[in-house]
Amino acid sequence: MTGRAGGRGMVIRDPVHGDIELGPLEAAVLDLPAVQRLRGIKQLGTASYVYPGALHTRFDHSLGACALAHRMMDGLRRAGTPVSAELEELIGVGALLHDVTHVPFGHTLEDERRLFPRHDKGTRLARLLDMGLGEALGRLGIGGPVAGLLGAAANELPGWAPEVIASTLDADLLDYLRRDGYFTGLAQDYDDRVFRYFSVADDHLALRMVKHGMDRPDARSEVIQLLRMRYFLTERVYYHHTKVVAGAMISKAVEIALDAGALTEDDLLALNDWTLLDRLQHAAPAAAARLAERLRRRDLLKRGYVVSAGSVGPEERAQLVHRFHESRTERAGVEAQLAGALGLPPEEVIVYCPALSVMKEAGAWVETASGLRRLNDPQGAGFGEIQAIEARYAGLWRFYVFVPAAAAAAVMGLAAEIFGHRSEHRATARG
Repeated sequence: MTGRAGGRGMVIRDPVHGDIELGPLEAAVLDLPAVQRLRGIKQLGTASYVYPGALHTRFDHSLGACALAHRMMDGLRRAGTPVSAELEELIGVGALLHDVTHVPFGHTLEDERRLFPRHDKGTRLARLLDMGLGEALGRLGIGGPVAGLLGAAANELPGWAPEVIASTLDADLLDYLRRDGYFTGLAQDYDDRVFRYFSVADDHLALRMVKHGMDRPDARSEVIQLLRMRYFLTERVYYHHTKVVAGAMISKAVEIALDAGALTEDDLLALNDWTLLDRLQHAAPAAAARLAERLRRRDLLKRGYVVSAGSVGPEERAQLVHRFHESRTERAGVEAQLAGALGLPPEEVIVYCPALSVMKEAGAWVETASGLRRLNDPQGAGFGEIQAIEARYAGLWRFYVFVPAAAAAAVMGLAAEIFGHRSEHRATARG
């Protein structure tokens, strides 16, 4: 294996981070077909229906995550953790590959309509490794270590190494916060001094919030800024209702094609955003094709019924999630019921019930004057501020029924009877 310092790799100009230097091994991995496929998968899925500049891709993001993984390891060295050149480049390769299992509109299909297991769960990585990626990594002499870093095999590297790539406050998050803010045109950023806080404690990646035995309020403030930025982008971008409805339409079209046997999960591993939409338009059941055509024309369904965490208590939210997020059968049944009552084709009624909103980043490991603990530990300093951000994040949960504009007023009463709550949203021609 050639280390990062052991020869010429390549330098790539990135609009967010500037020049990104790749070692020879990273450059070889970047050119693998499984990574190049990510050029055709937008990082933010349907967000470009709202923010036209949000056309950046999983490929761009993977490069950025690699660059920031190296910055994190520079910080670890300054904090006294030995990181060899070989280990550093392996982690860089892992960052380049961390999204290789993504399918087009993956978060929408996996997290929102739950048609498949998450890209980082299940057997998808194992299947990709069997489909040629494993052989390519084996030729480079890194098949075993990289599989361990990505969770497809036992990890034989230090326990903290995979956490640089995927944990709570990791290279993935640090890149997408900046990248998504940049390409949506939202003026949000964090300070680079956060890279100085990374450390290793009890074989975990952690943030050092203590100096000379005393807690550092400035370090905690920088980390809390990351949580605020995560909240802000979730509120403004990731949960924007127009992004959500466009994603729900794609998800329902894919679901129709799956149920008809016209599409499989393995098919999606060979498709990108536009080839998936083309396939739905031209080779799927007519109902899926109609939804895909509406998306092409940005003729989106509208919000007919909306309830939120503001009017639905925690227990009832959990019940709705159990019935209409976790069960495709119950969701399909109520969609068919509403469509029949409204006289609409079945594909024109979509019930959208996301999982409960949990800010996993608030559970990062931090080193404090009282020892290693979670950032959101109730006994920790600044818990009230972190708790407030977590509560606001949980409050972003929304339950929707999407229908054509002409049916938006009619569905409000029907849905209120079925779901037991009046709609908080009053439908208009604009939705």
